[in-house]
Formats: sequence, structure tokens, C-alpha cells
Amino acid sequence: MDTGSISRNKAVKGRGTVSNPEGRFERLTRDPYDDGWTVEEDIPPLKTTVRIEQCRSIITRNDSPDIPFEQSINPYRGCEHGCVYCYARPSHAYVGLSSGLDFESRLFAKTNAAKRLRAELAQPGYRCRSIALGTNTDPYQPIERRYRVMREILEVLAECRHPLSIVTKSALIERDLDLLAPMARERLVHVFLSITTLDRELARRLEPRAAAPARRLEAVQRLTAVGVPVGVMVAPVIPGLTCHHMENILEASHAAGACSAGYVLLRLPHEVKNLFREWLTRHAPLKAEHVMSLVRNTRGGRDNDPRFGSRLRGSGSIADLIEDRFAVACRRLGFNLEERTQAHDRFRSPADRSQLPLF
Repeated sequence: MDTGSISRNKAVKGRGTVSNPEGRFERLTRDPYDDGWTVEEDIPPLKTTVRIEQCRSIITRNDSPDIPFEQSINPYRGCEHGCVYCYARPSHAYVGLSSGLDFESRLFAKTNAAKRLRAELAQPGYRCRSIALGTNTDPYQPIERRYRVMREILEVLAECRHPLSIVTKSALIERDLDLLAPMARERLVHVFLSITTLDRELARRLEPRAAAPARRLEAVQRLTAVGVPVGVMVAPVIPGLTCHHMENILEASHAAGACSAGYVLLRLPHEVKNLFREWLTRHAPLKAEHVMSLVRNTRGGRDNDPRFGSRLRGSGSIADLIEDRFAVACRRLGFNLEERTQAHDRFRSPADRSQLPLF
């Protein structure tokens, strides 16, 4: 199906956004036109398509001062979870696709990721620093069941004893407990489950193909049971829509065994702000203006503030209140009391292993 032809005021079952606007680099745009005919059309299900991407490199380096990692890997481009608020949506514009329905239905799998990772880790000048997975799109999104790109990456990192962290909204991570548990015993892995709300119905509309909130909490329990350190990310915190769920999420995560917690305020870069406004109009029309007013309050009067130091936490009285509430809840529950360090001295380069048969 040509997703560009989908009506902009029709919801597509199982998808987060209701439109498919052109990317910001496109030369042509399409606008709906009312020709006077009021014929209702049933929109067929929108199928997910996956293209194979042979990447030339796989480790991305980061020097942003407000992001706590230097290296990251994204096994997939686009994300089938369909979270309407996802700040990664605008990245689809770089491949000539829309940040709307294209982002969640026209995906790319980097099937040579493990091969490239092995080659990059074997480079003589490689410096071992923890690798973050799930910082852009979810490595355990539904297509991972078939393509297993994340599984292959984990196998390489486990073999090389390389430290890593994972952020996901998926219970599919339980599939890899056989790799994660031994790595946890060597202080090589830390997992974060991202939970936006405990309201099942709201979650279904906000993030339609991610695991249900209760299922994510169950994943926290199962990871913790085998010794994997697990944290919870209350992300994103949406003022006026999910911010009042923060304490409940932290309490439920603590009861499930989470040992640390963090949060990120809603970010609306580039096309995401218009997609989110559309979503509010359709799914929360009575709250739409109030929510956007609160968002602007946390972003200096704008829909988004990309500045380092404020983009993750926001600014202003409401952002300060959210930060204070989070800190109080974490102290009460005992989150973040211990600094969990990862072992970087256990790393063994694939190049070293390849020389073993010579001796």
C-alpha cells in the first residue's frame, strides 16, 4: 500500500500516527482535497515492510554533554512499536520517507550489523566503552523475532566481554536471558525497561505495538530473577497526560525488582510536534490545548527546546515540579542509591581471539 495515499483524518488500526506527511527534505508535498463527495472508505490494514540495509559501520559515537553514553548501536531504522511521541521519527526523512506512518511501517534491518561490529571491535585503536542499545529505535521491536539482528549483536558482545546497556519497551528481551544472565555476573550489562503509563488503554493508543505495561513489569521481574540489574525509564513524561502516573510507575517497578530509575520529558523535534498534535486531536480532544500549553511551559514557550542541558528535563516551574516529584519518589523507594559500574577491563578483542589457533 502507498502510505502516502492514506487519508490524514483516518486512524489506521494498530498504528500510532494518523497521517504520513512528507519528510522535511522533500521537494513535493501532498494535501487532502475535498471534492464534495462524502464517500466513506474503509482503510485496509497497513502492512509492515522490511528492507535489508547493509551498513558500512555500526557503532555511532556521541559527544553530547547531556547524554550518558559515548557509543551506541541501532540494529534497525524505523520502529514498528509506533510510539506517536518518538523523537527518532524525523530520522526517516534522511532516507526520503515520512516520519509518520512510514516510520512505523517501512523499516530497515541492518542484517550485517554483527559482522560490522566484530570488525570494528577488532580495530587496533578501538577503545572499550559501554555500548548503548535502544537509544534511537527499539532493538526488540516485533521484527526482531524474525531478523534476530539484536541477538547476533549480543552474541558478539558476550563473546568479547564487552559492556553494554539496553533500553526497551519489549518483553522480547526475555528471549536473550541465556546471554544476559552470564554477562550480568561479570558486570557487563544493565537493562532499562521504558514505561510511559500503567493505563493499558492509554498505552495502546500512545504506543500501539509495544508490550503492555503489565507485561513490561513482568519482564523486570524475570530479568531481576536471574541477576540482571534492571532500571525503569519513565519516558516520556507528558505534562497533563501521563505525568500524574510517575509515582505509580516507580512504585510498581520497585515492587517488580527494579534497582534504578530515570525519566525524560516529552520531546517534540521537527515533524513530531505536528504528529503529536494530530494524535491529541483524535485521541484526547478535550485535553489537547491544555497538554500543549503545559508542554510549551516546560520548553520556554515553544513546542520543543533542543538545547543541551534542557532538552531531556525541560525548564520552568512545571519541569521543576516534575523533577522534584521524581527525586522524592526515588528517595522514598530507595532507587539510585548505589552507583553501578561496568567492567571494562574484561574486554577481549575479536582480533585476539582470531590469533589463538596460531599458538
